[in-house]
Amino acid sequence: MIGAGIIGLAHAWIAARSGHSVAVLERRPAALGASIANFGLLWPIGQPAGPMLQLALKSRGLWIEMLEEAGISSRQTGSLHIACRDDEQQVGMEFAALAPALGYQCSWLDRADALACSPALRPDNLLGALWSETEIMVDPREVLSRLAKYLAERYAVSFEWSCTALNIDSSRVSTTQGEWSASRILVCNGADVDLLYPELFADSGLIFCRLQMMRTPPQSANWNLGPALAGGLTFRFYPSFAACSSLAGLRSRIHRESPEYDHFGIHTMVSQTTAGELTLGDSHQYGLPVTPFNSDEIDRLILRHLDTYVRVPDGLSIRERWYGVYAKHPEKPYLRLQPADNVEIVTGLGGAGMTLSFGVAHETFHSTTIKELR
Repeated sequence: MIGAGIIGLAHAWIAARSGHSVAVLERRPAALGASIANFGLLWPIGQPAGPMLQLALKSRGLWIEMLEEAGISSRQTGSLHIACRDDEQQVGMEFAALAPALGYQCSWLDRADALACSPALRPDNLLGALWSETEIMVDPREVLSRLAKYLAERYAVSFEWSCTALNIDSSRVSTTQGEWSASRILVCNGADVDLLYPELFADSGLIFCRLQMMRTPPQSANWNLGPALAGGLTFRFYPSFAACSSLAGLRSRIHRESPEYDHFGIHTMVSQTTAGELTLGDSHQYGLPVTPFNSDEIDRLILRHLDTYVRVPDGLSIRERWYGVYAKHPEKPYLRLQPADNVEIVTGLGGAGMTLSFGVAHETFHSTTIKELR
């Protein structure tokens, strides 16, 4: 296994508990890529109805198995999409009406019921919220660290850190720490797509997305966010909501009133770690050079929109700011490539890596009809 991000670890868990001997090679001293630079949200509601929603729900079930087996904390709270404008309410209510037939477990909550779900909602702007029961919050930093340790202790998975894979020749991997042999090699190296098979990736159509996020200090003791929160901007971000005819009006209003949110690809979400911190974000800039410089304007716009529907005891004071980078295909949900008989590459999950990781890993080992993604 090349790559110790969540995709690599999901594959390692499924392979190891199936009885395979597994080694994970990671070029950094720890998992430091997109897998730790996200909300820690398992977000089935964002996947379009049909095979991708079913894959997300399969992944969710496997996540729960892994979390319970490894003793890793989570918040299985569901989610709320908050409506503060009439057009946001229209999209939320329309989706709630469509949801049962499409396979989603959703319902529309009026203002009073939404307020009862979360103490973080501002009552002055709130019209209602779309409730979904399937979403789960984890702390990605905790999961990546503890899962790797669990795999090593429980299943004797070998982890080689600061070990860069330089070349793959048949069943042999040449690295900065020597050579490794395996009957099956899985490459799950996320945004590091140019390190192996550069010509293959050059023709893959993958693009990079740069995002900005923030985290608060822990909130007051015993204060609980409740469900993960998403603002009305989020309706235009996830493909699941394309089923709503009312979405066009929402998109038009945002573009007319707040084009800066479209320019930076901003929508707003809030999750809470088991330590009580709130993770806030985020922006999406596709296909541009990935610079190390954060934009204060982007952070300000995110916080400005959060202020329209979120209130917390200690305020949205910021302790950490960061950017993350992930690889995404403009048309496919992810890429599954096979440059050799015993080598498979799984990458390009975009912002759905946490949501789909275990489902994709299960598909790698158990599906007999992997189609499109090659």
